[in-house]
Amino acid sequence: MGCPLKKESEKKFTWADYLTWPEDERWEIIDGEAYCMTPAPSIRHQDIVINLATQLKQKLGGGPCRTFVAPTDVVLSGYDVVQPDILVVCDKKKITDANVQGAPDLIIEVLSPYTALKDKREKKALYERFGVREYIIVDPLEQYVERFLFEDDGTYGKGEVFGAQEVLQINSLEGTDISLWEIFEVEGPKKPGILG
Repeated sequence: MGCPLKKESEKKFTWADYLTWPEDERWEIIDGEAYCMTPAPSIRHQDIVINLATQLKQKLGGGPCRTFVAPTDVVLSGYDVVQPDILVVCDKKKITDANVQGAPDLIIEVLSPYTALKDKREKKALYERFGVREYIIVDPLEQYVERFLFEDDGTYGKGEVFGAQEVLQINSLEGTDISLWEIFEVEGPKKPGILG
């Protein structure tokens, strides 16, 4: 099953509308605009999601922060409902049996050709507007990560780029480092003094 790229409507879509849509279609609503989430992501995309989510879950241990993967509904407002690839929520009051209510501390989106523009433009603006502390975009083909931190002025800064041979420190989750070569499943950095 597929769905059109966007649902067209004269009115803004709401959370109430979202709850009536077919269960075999995945949708997101951003500022009342409905965006289709199909076709399904590639195997490479899913490998990276699993690698990241597994590392985050292990590193966070039994602390207050919980890791979730799509499809988990994040209800930011009545007109904004998304399903990020990976999210971490440290405020247990935001977690309900059905969904997450409010901004997660960390959101990670792994790019797919079908959704990359939306992830870089609409979703970045949305997450900034709702104060998501850290937004990370992962490019599975070019093997890099772009990270945005929520700053005191209420905006994301310029952003930082990390390559597959680097360690990414998750600022919103103190003490959480991710070795990106393990995420991308490539050879790690060479140690100094060792000929390769």
